[in-house]
Amino acid sequence: MKVLRIVAEGLTTSFRYPHFMQGVQPSYPMLPLATIYGHICSALGEWADPAGLQFGYCFTHQNLQPLRDKEHTIVLSPATGKLPGTQIPKVLEGNVNPFERELLFFPRLTLYINRPEWLSAFRSPRYAVILGRSQDLFAYVDVRVVELAEADHAYFEHTLLPYRMALQVMRGVTLLMPRFLDYDRRRAPQFSRYVALTERVRLPNEQGFQFADAPAPRFWVDPTTPDDHGAQRGLAFLNFDGEGDE
Repeated sequence: MKVLRIVAEGLTTSFRYPHFMQGVQPSYPMLPLATIYGHICSALGEWADPAGLQFGYCFTHQNLQPLRDKEHTIVLSPATGKLPGTQIPKVLEGNVNPFERELLFFPRLTLYINRPEWLSAFRSPRYAVILGRSQDLFAYVDVRVVELAEADHAYFEHTLLPYRMALQVMRGVTLLMPRFLDYDRRRAPQFSRYVALTERVRLPNEQGFQFADAPAPRFWVDPTTPDDHGAQRGLAFLNFDGEGDE
């Protein structure tokens, strides 16, 4: 199976939980799928058809825990009266609301996409390479087509897994994340559950559950990654329609 592999590095990033607005804005430990889709479209310079598009990734940063930075927003509301010293009517007025944002430092993303034909687009991206916020500039340090191999053993680490794999890995944290933003419906978000895995887990393992009549699992692995007792980095491919994730 040939895939496009993109390695990107940056200084900072933050993936805000969408339901936090004031006081503190914590960061997801992993990239939401909606962020990945926007990143792909930015490199292509156009909206990509999400149908059939699959990807997997490995994401790391150098924080032992998220660090917080001071920022602020200005919350606007309708206003009456005049602008000070003028006869110009006021339409809006706002108050400064400080908050703390969690930041991840020195992030590194290895992204695998089942679109090897996009090699030239990622080697010469249409728009600035960012990850998350507009100020989180990134750089592609390696873009190439690699051929994945099938294996009966693999290790998974620093990645996002479909929720159906929770009983297999018996590790990680369950997250409800924005999977896709529907721009035909004013960016209405669609959410799904996933497992964020920040430690290395080898599959199959003795702790995970496997039904007796289920076929032996097979994994896609990157044969260029380090070997761990006969296993290499496995990839759990996700999609933007959520099919098969849960």
